Amino acid sequence: MEIGWIGTGIMGAPMARRLIGGGHRVRVFNRSPEKARVMVADGATFAADAVACIAGADVVFIMVPDTPDVEATVAKIEPALKAGQLVIDMSTIAPVAERGVAARLKAAGVNYLDAPVSGGDIGAREGTLAIMVGGDASAFERARPLFELMGKRVTHMGASGAGQMTKLANQIAVAVNLEAAAEAIKFARAGGLDASRVLEAIGAGAAGSWQLSNLGPKIIACDYRPGFFIKLIRKDLRLVVEAARESRLALPGLSLMASMFNASAALGHDLDGTQAVAAALDRIADVK
Repeated sequence: MEIGWIGTGIMGAPMARRLIGGGHRVRVFNRSPEKARVMVADGATFAADAVACIAGADVVFIMVPDTPDVEATVAKIEPALKAGQLVIDMSTIAPVAERGVAARLKAAGVNYLDAPVSGGDIGAREGTLAIMVGGDASAFERARPLFELMGKRVTHMGASGAGQMTKLANQIAVAVNLEAAAEAIKFARAGGLDASRVLEAIGAGAAGSWQLSNLGPKIIACDYRPGFFIKLIRKDLRLVVEAARESRLALPGLSLMASMFNASAALGHDLDGTQAVAAALDRIADVK
């Protein structure tokens, strides 16, 4: 297929490379041009602007940070979209915004899917992401072969916005599991244990999780290089808080983790990986 890909950041670039590796012709655009230009070496075609990126594309992908970024991107490309094109937003943004975009594009004959992902930069590189999709079932089937190049589990969750609601539920579980991993490591060290051996011992049992096995070793090594930025999990949890308020839900674990990630940002870790929440824990866990 002819594919236009907008947003070649820490997740978008390796996801687009998976499509290139699958034999598709991919044109890329990023608002920081150098991040798109480097992909020419991988077989992509560089586009100077978003409209040039989507011209003639069968499918257009968007992978940008936040709701205003998606809305601005759609506003730029909307006048140039043609009936029959499929636009897929793989960002994590507000479900209500996705429903609005989908309705507007449908009126122009353009299908739109919200398809946020989970699995971090490792999953993006290895093609093992979990992809949660909202939108028309026939559009989903059209996109499925592309999704399967990027993800190990691809699930159609329902109408527009359902993919984003699923991703927000995912982020609650991710955040609370990560805190559990950080606290387990902190507790083990305080008790004089080898934290790496503790991970080996408990990771094969009921305590095992993606966060424990993938980010636990990084917490132990104080390796805070980003696979997923603190600033982005803060944005995601803000979206969860907004959606929970609409549903009249009180989620205490969510409130705790929003505070923990905000504390991490206040300590200078906003551009570090989510495992840097352990740095905030280190500052508050020790009773004097």
